[in-house]
Amino acid sequence: MYSEDGVRELDRQECLRLLATARVGRIVHTYHALPAVLPVPFCLDADFTVVVRTSAESRLAGAIDRAVVAFQADEVDPAERSGWSVVVTGRATAVTDPAEHGRLRRTGPGSWSASRHDIFFRIEPELITGSELGARRVLHEARRTS
Repeated sequence: MYSEDGVRELDRQECLRLLATARVGRIVHTYHALPAVLPVPFCLDADFTVVVRTSAESRLAGAIDRAVVAFQADEVDPAERSGWSVVVTGRATAVTDPAEHGRLRRTGPGSWSASRHDIFFRIEPELITGSELGARRVLHEARRTS
């Protein structure tokens, strides 16, 4: 049901369905003991893990390896005051298996700047939460037609 604040909670299946439609998200990690947020290319793999691609030499790679991170993707239409947002929380681990790395180079997320030194991280979802935005408009319209 829609709440009065215009936000409806999404269940896990709805969250996964929406994540599969996005190509860019934000990874939230710790940098110098402070929260940091960085946009990254990603995909949702067949096992429902979030796969992120970055340069092996990046600060991000060093900051998230084996760390608990949050990952957020969304789609918002300001003109319509609607959209969705999904947050995945879990441990990020580097993909080290050569065969898996090769598969992800072919089928995984794109890269901001293609490099032979790209690395992939899997975020194993321990918690998935999501919200549909714009529920107030839908609720208001439903009340008008009743």
